[in-house]
Amino acid sequence: AAQVPRYVRVNTLKTCVDDVIDFFKRQGYSYLGKAASVEELRALSGKKFLLDLHLPELLVFPPQTDFHDNLLYTSGHIILQDKASCLPAFLLSPAAGSHVIDACAAPGNKTSHLAALLKNKGQIFAFDVDPKRVATMSTLLTRAGVTSCQLAQQDFLTVDPGDAKYSRVTHILLDPSCSGSGMVTRGPGEEAAASAERLQALSGFQRRVLSHALSFPALQRLVYSTCSLHREENEDVVQAVLQEQGSAFRLVTAFPSWPCRGLAALPGAECCLRASPTETLTQGFFVAVLERCGAGAAAPSPQPGEGTEAGAAPKKRKRKKQQVK
Repeated sequence: AAQVPRYVRVNTLKTCVDDVIDFFKRQGYSYLGKAASVEELRALSGKKFLLDLHLPELLVFPPQTDFHDNLLYTSGHIILQDKASCLPAFLLSPAAGSHVIDACAAPGNKTSHLAALLKNKGQIFAFDVDPKRVATMSTLLTRAGVTSCQLAQQDFLTVDPGDAKYSRVTHILLDPSCSGSGMVTRGPGEEAAASAERLQALSGFQRRVLSHALSFPALQRLVYSTCSLHREENEDVVQAVLQEQGSAFRLVTAFPSWPCRGLAALPGAECCLRASPTETLTQGFFVAVLERCGAGAAAPSPQPGEGTEAGAAPKKRKRKKQQVK
């Protein structure tokens, strides 16, 4: 099996990339600069590390590097988060001050990433149905310095889109329960465990929850993601819900420079992206970005560039700015 590097997301609520790089250098690590290719990530060994080639606040270390006892981790200055798992918040790219829903939020790494992108300004409404996971998440968010989040133990399907509380929600991150077939950490044979019945049940739930998310009245942009490899949970879900919506929402091209695209069965599959241990050196993952049609003029998110089809120049400019926060 392909070995996935250890990815470290710098928590910009507490520190900045340059300070974290300096800290690791003082701990005896050699910094090799920004990676130019996935091959450079693959070649990492010993006490060497790189800045990721796609994501501006992600450092990359050799596989099996353990930071669980590292001061930066225990103090919430860094988050140990797979690169693919950093894509949804990055591609949602809400502007500081936005109101955002994280619909199936536990364990909370994506929520803390959203808070960092929002600079703790605005509001995140985060939901998860599992009380234990919500308790763990609350601890994680506190450690990460997140102050802009209302966390609720609630099934997102029971959240009322008509409630005035959510009238300014323009962005939704939806990472629903899935088969987890993309998770590299599973034991041998575990991946095959998703039976046809289980996939059908999961995809039915995923379609319901995506339809529900699209019914929030002020919504402009939504990211749908799973850590599944199965088309039934990914392209098929997006296609079914978009057809049901008529022309209200459309797929936009997520991260044009990302090498792996959606499976061609879906019209517009090239808009979606996939991630895999072999091709992108990450967990297996799927991401689709949906925007309300006609949102171009009215969209409250001022940066169309971040990972969407609106051109590479603003994307580069935005990344530089983020790096020196």
